[in-house]
Amino acid sequence: MKKVITIPNAPQPIGPYSQAVLKNDTLYVSGQIPIDPKTGVLQNHNIKVATQQVMENIKALVETAGLEMSDIIKCSIFLKSMNDFTEVNEVYAQYFNAAPPARETVEVKKLPMDVSVEISCIAIK
Repeated sequence: MKKVITIPNAPQPIGPYSQAVLKNDTLYVSGQIPIDPKTGVLQNHNIKVATQQVMENIKALVETAGLEMSDIIKCSIFLKSMNDFTEVNEVYAQYFNAAPPARETVEVKKLPMDVSVEISCIAIK
């Protein structure tokens, strides 16, 4: 049986999907964009600020599901510009002390709400 994870510490979905879904010991976190859950305002004026907001949203979902950031085994990063790759990595690395998850990073033409970064992940207890 799956359990939908919805919390006030992550932005509400902007479409017909769940913020995250827990099935057995596996958590699937939908793509997170840099929306501040407290204000609903996009934090998209700077790629480092945007990436930090995305990672904080992911962290809130992961922890609410009873997992830790170290339980994340796979991430997918979508960038509006691959020129932001280095700065995104600098922020992203702060959330994974040792043995970072597998991941891919791809440049895409457009993201929801015209943001610069979106990240999804999978975590296992």
